[in-house]
Amino acid sequence: MSAENGTPAPGPSPEPIRFFGTTWLNHDNGYTPRRIAVAVGSLAAAAAACLVLRLAYQGLQIAAIGSFVSLLMIVMFAICSAMAFRHTWDGFTRRPDPDRQASLRGLLTIGFVGSLLAYFFRSLTEAPGERLHREEYEAARKRHEKSTTRRPGKKRRRA
Repeated sequence: MSAENGTPAPGPSPEPIRFFGTTWLNHDNGYTPRRIAVAVGSLAAAAAACLVLRLAYQGLQIAAIGSFVSLLMIVMFAICSAMAFRHTWDGFTRRPDPDRQASLRGLLTIGFVGSLLAYFFRSLTEAPGERLHREEYEAARKRHEKSTTRRPGKKRRRA
């Protein structure tokens, strides 16, 4: 928006990122404290999630359902967390396919610890998704500038 009259500025506007809004564009208005808060929050959430999973595992041990099922649960959470980490990490650099995202929803829910850890590690270097948003915004700005600049050449004669 324009500072003088509150009208929208010409051209593309940056897409907001969760927890950061549009502060990622110029790294202003508390960008660094937000990054620190997101890193600490995602790590704390991952630690709490691991505690909950530990309690669930202990519940299975108390129920004495067998070592095979306990091992199966550990392997399932490890694989799902690794896949969720990779999917979330890739989502920071390119837009995920909506159909694939919908088909992986259950897997990503089971592997939520991996997603939280991916969010933590990405927030150590930038706002999660900042690089993708910046590339898209820069491309949109270039397209806008290219479409609004006049091309040099012969002027058309008016009849």
